[in-house]
Amino acid sequence: MLTREIGKSGIEASAIGLGTWAIGGWMWGGTDEAASIDAIRGSIDEGVSLIDTAPAYGQGVAEEIVGKAIEGRRDKVVLATKCGIVWHTQKGNHFFDVDGKPVHRYLGRESIIHEVEQSLRRLKTDRIDHYITHWQDPTTPIDETMEALERLKKDGKIRSIGASNTSPEDLKAYVAAGQLDAIQEEYSMAKRDLETTLVPLARENGISILSYSSLALGLLSGKMTVDRTFDGDDQRRDNPRFSTANRQKVAELMNVIEPVAGAHGATLAQVVIAWTLQQPGITFSLCGARNPDQARENAAAGRIRLADDDLRTIDRAVADHLGDLDG
Repeated sequence: MLTREIGKSGIEASAIGLGTWAIGGWMWGGTDEAASIDAIRGSIDEGVSLIDTAPAYGQGVAEEIVGKAIEGRRDKVVLATKCGIVWHTQKGNHFFDVDGKPVHRYLGRESIIHEVEQSLRRLKTDRIDHYITHWQDPTTPIDETMEALERLKKDGKIRSIGASNTSPEDLKAYVAAGQLDAIQEEYSMAKRDLETTLVPLARENGISILSYSSLALGLLSGKMTVDRTFDGDDQRRDNPRFSTANRQKVAELMNVIEPVAGAHGATLAQVVIAWTLQQPGITFSLCGARNPDQARENAAAGRIRLADDDLRTIDRAVADHLGDLDG
């Protein structure tokens, strides 16, 4: 398994990380706790050390499941979780409602202190290896947020600091305020704007990038059929990215990737993840898994090294078929 350092923290983690948004169930049509625990443990068994979660994933559900899954295996895990999406207070910036109750973006000092204690309890641990501001709060100065995070780091409750869903201006402010080790941002073959906005700044400042949605919520998994339907609260149901036209374009892309996958004895999804990890500035790829089979498939992508010819073939196909993707 390929491993890389999280910024300048000295913390080494697997380049493939397990993302647990889907495990939380919310916006993913529910969760199966037993299968989720097996997926987490299966990931660890396959060499995936980076486990990424958040309180917002099911309002604590994902963290609780992760806590159960890593019991007795904590020393094998680089544990990442987040703060800043809150429902215990109405301070900050209103974000959305869940079951008629408001959820805010808030990164005030006292809220971060509260949140870290709740996460430690749910995760059944005494420290968080990488603590991330989940969404940015326009009502709180980044200096105040970083002061609280640096204090938690000094106290040993967190070991490194990250920020997610940032702008270039946010990133510059974090760098000015303290040691930011990583940013966590959406990046995939279908969404590459990061390359010109945040990647240059991150590379210049020695900041790692944890990319999420490497498979674009399953669109690039190689298993997304043109006639697939989505039910209930599945966020993909009304997402224009999942239009029939887009899925047809992706199917054409997969036809090009298929011979590359065959040459490596890999699945289409594994090649997509491996391509992601070989893009300049992209340090980690966070991949969701809801069962052990998906976990093993994702983990194996961390052992694939695409040749330059493979990368050129894929790059041309991405430009040809995803250059005008809707949504």
